[in-house]
Amino acid sequence: MSRLVIGLDIGGTKCAVSAARLDESGLKPEILEREAFATPASQSEALNRMIDIAASFAGGEAIAGVGVSAGNPMDAARGILLNPPNLPGWTGTSWTDTIRERLGAPGVMENDANACAMAEWRWGAGARVDSMVFLTFGTGFGAGLILNGRLYRGVCGNAGEVGHWRMTGSGPAGYGKLGALEGYCSGGGLRQLAEMVGNRRKQLGDEPAWFAAGGTDAKTLAMAARAGDKAAGEVFDLSSQQLARGLSLMIDFLNPERIVIGSVYARCEDLFAPRIQELLEQETLADSLAACRVVPAALGDSIGDYAALSIATFRK
Repeated sequence: MSRLVIGLDIGGTKCAVSAARLDESGLKPEILEREAFATPASQSEALNRMIDIAASFAGGEAIAGVGVSAGNPMDAARGILLNPPNLPGWTGTSWTDTIRERLGAPGVMENDANACAMAEWRWGAGARVDSMVFLTFGTGFGAGLILNGRLYRGVCGNAGEVGHWRMTGSGPAGYGKLGALEGYCSGGGLRQLAEMVGNRRKQLGDEPAWFAAGGTDAKTLAMAARAGDKAAGEVFDLSSQQLARGLSLMIDFLNPERIVIGSVYARCEDLFAPRIQELLEQETLADSLAACRVVPAALGDSIGDYAALSIATFRK
């Protein structure tokens, strides 16, 4: 018997509501309906609109559960956002209480890295493994941890904040910290690296064409690197070095079976994987590395929808 579930994916620039049916097979569900809109400044506006969309998707049918995926910080137990950096002022309202009152359904809130980890573990590249690390590598860089078949959140929900690790004494910033792993391994981090490399080469009289044109986004850099541009290749090499160091620490410490990396890495695996493998073989315990596969996320651009849906019936 299938159950109707709803996913609410809250992002800094876009919100999306999706509906699917879960059954006992455990197979990835088909998304039946989806509606997205630009994230408004007002939390109440976003909440009311998402609830209205969810109700229209249900059409009077009972909803088995609603999953809410958003960025940290949050009080997941109470379903309250706590002023996430990309959603200033969004706090004080319980999304899960409102969902129960207006939709008559249980709601679960989870940070986006954990929700994506659940989705990839249930239906993606981490399916059928007991221990998995999911890494976002998007706007930011965080981890969701599946350990011994269970989501591990930590005592206050901050487990997996690996982007906060300081990898070097200087360098691109993440979490407001120079040299943080997020500064090397995120969309914004790649932009910072590109500006560093581009400015240095400009001073040497070798300004890259993409830099002169203001193209420091990941997509432009990847196109240039694949075309043989050495400066763009240097950007990916610098990112790969620190990503490999971070992965080595995770593998040695957690001994996972799978590390799944999303977003930028999933789209640019060819520019990261060879250098990362070379460095992992130098830095990581051989037995632990042999037992672990580092792979791109499998859910593609739909991962945010599946992340929210994956936690819709999740009980902590």
